[in-house]
Amino acid sequence: MSTLKIKLIKSPIGKTPKHRKTVKALGLRKIGQVVEKNDTPQIRGMIKAVDYMLEVEE
Repeated sequence: MSTLKIKLIKSPIGKTPKHRKTVKALGLRKIGQVVEKNDTPQIRGMIKAVDYMLEVEE
């Protein structure tokens, strides 16, 4: 299974509570932090919801 590198590039402060929780559920805490997640439909959906705050590399 392939992995995705997800980087937080914009602060979730001031965003909707649902989007803040999604960023937290992805394991992102600080701007510039990178996490690796398996490429699943669930993760893709989470990324799509908050894609304006993230940078994704396959």
